Amino acid sequence: MLLDVSDLTVTFRTNDGPVNAVNGMSFSVDEKETLAIVGESGSGKSQTAFAIMGLLAKNGASTGKVAFDGTDMLGLSPKQLNKMRAQQIAMIFQDPMTSLNPYLRVSDQMAEVLQLHKGMSKRAAVAEAAHMLDAVRIPDAKARITMYPHEFSGGMRQRIMIAMALLCRPRLLIADEPTTALDVTVQAQIMELLAAIRDEFGTAMILITHDLGIVAGSCDKTLVMYGGQIMEQGDTEGLFEHPSHPYTKGLLRAVPRIDRDDDELLTIAGEPPDMSNLPKGCPFMPRCDIVKDQCAVVKPALQFDGGRKRACHADRAEVANV
Repeated sequence: MLLDVSDLTVTFRTNDGPVNAVNGMSFSVDEKETLAIVGESGSGKSQTAFAIMGLLAKNGASTGKVAFDGTDMLGLSPKQLNKMRAQQIAMIFQDPMTSLNPYLRVSDQMAEVLQLHKGMSKRAAVAEAAHMLDAVRIPDAKARITMYPHEFSGGMRQRIMIAMALLCRPRLLIADEPTTALDVTVQAQIMELLAAIRDEFGTAMILITHDLGIVAGSCDKTLVMYGGQIMEQGDTEGLFEHPSHPYTKGLLRAVPRIDRDDDELLTIAGEPPDMSNLPKGCPFMPRCDIVKDQCAVVKPALQFDGGRKRACHADRAEVANV
């Protein structure tokens, strides 16, 4: 097991009181495996990744255990974390334009990573960076590496971010909404690129997204989050074919399909919960179509049911009939 997350909790201190962004997350990622973490905006997906990377905001704190190859990430010093992030775990952030420095050439930004963490000379680092740009299919990489970020398209900037993340050959790559704001053609290209990287470099991946359409066919396992908690998790194919939680079913129903006759965009009624005032019972209860009496007062436990984990008081047959 490469990554083992156990009972991870993330809390932020605010003027209005504590905000519980992540509540008792437990999951694992094996070598060369791809895990998708899906859910609506505000469900806690990105904060889970930031906690793993040690990149929480100053008012945030995490508890629990995040073991990477046996090393507890939450117990590392900033210096140890920085070394671990560069050489073992890397992250691709949502917006490449804000992640890249607009005042520096791409060559300078990429070379800095190798100079700092690998001790390479500037010339050797730039050459290796150009080689990595070739690997992520940027045409004429040797010439274009001296350009500034704004001279690239959004899809090309995302490829640059992927290349930067791979410079130190990490064993785990976390991609946080890597296809946000890209058109569907470029989205498909980025997902194909990530799959090729996994196969070529043997890199394990965590894909964070609200778009279930890009998960099918590219991820081994899927974890569904809501209100900072896991609602359902299991193998992707089985979860997509037979969702066993009302929230998962609602998410899949909301994905546009070309084989559907009607033009109506199906949505989940209601709004996500207030993370500073989560309900006592199931966080999805106010939006659920099969609410039971205990849903309001008893938080459903995440437990194995039919080969996957789910947190729901309704049985699988009831969910299937919704």
